[in-house]
Amino acid sequence: MSALFALATSLLLGLADFGGGLLTRRTPALTVVIVSQGIAVVVLGAVVTASGGWTEVGPKLWFAVAAGVVGPVGMLCFYRALALGPMGVVSPIGALGSVAVPLGVGLALGERPGLPQFAGIAIAVAGVVLASGPQTGGTPVQRRTLVLTLVAAVGFGSVMSLIAEASTTLTGLFLALFVQRVCNVVVGGAALYVSVRRGRPALDPAGGVRALWAALPALAFVGLADVASNGTYSLAAQSGPVTVAAVLAALYPVVTALAARAVLSERLRAVQAAGAGLALAGSLLLATG
Repeated sequence: MSALFALATSLLLGLADFGGGLLTRRTPALTVVIVSQGIAVVVLGAVVTASGGWTEVGPKLWFAVAAGVVGPVGMLCFYRALALGPMGVVSPIGALGSVAVPLGVGLALGERPGLPQFAGIAIAVAGVVLASGPQTGGTPVQRRTLVLTLVAAVGFGSVMSLIAEASTTLTGLFLALFVQRVCNVVVGGAALYVSVRRGRPALDPAGGVRALWAALPALAFVGLADVASNGTYSLAAQSGPVTVAAVLAALYPVVTALAARAVLSERLRAVQAAGAGLALAGSLLLATG
């Protein structure tokens, strides 16, 4: 079950990233984050109330608070790094961080995968990096861009680890996800306020509020898929080895690339196609090892 939950995480997160990427072509990224997460807050609030999740309030919720603060910081650093440097360098490092941190946590906790699983981890990680479309030549990356990328990578991985520690029950998980998303909206809202004060628009200059309203279904999908991916990862980490769950959940760049190929007819570069194949081979080793 752990492998299935982890693979569901990669599917949901990959589709959420694809949808978010499409939306940010017309709407500022901060607005996409705040509105999509705001919708998730409303839905999760209803779920927590219906399931009696308020009774699960306890010290573990601080992990959810930390995840809710770290997540937007990591995302903002990632967007800034993409604006300053080549995507072919920034994207693979960001993807690697989402697997390296939880993997390190699992190893630190004493998990020791068998030889087939170690092989699967190595193959899958290589596949994730290659599927992100690494850039091997061109202009050198500035130190500021590299620092921002590393901060984003650690942030992505930390969110996965923190939310997995935020609860031990299903109703507690609903409450933890709710708290995380409230913090996301607060931090994102503060960043949007600063951005607007600096003269950047909060809405699409051409479509305004009407365009945002028309995009609500897509924004809802992005927000809820992102929430669901955190939930399935937490279940995966609690029902099996974190080392396996972390790697399988990090296959989302493959899903994003394949979605772009299917919907936008974007052609995969040779390195991305090779990465997708390696990621699939590695995931099979992990799931059966």
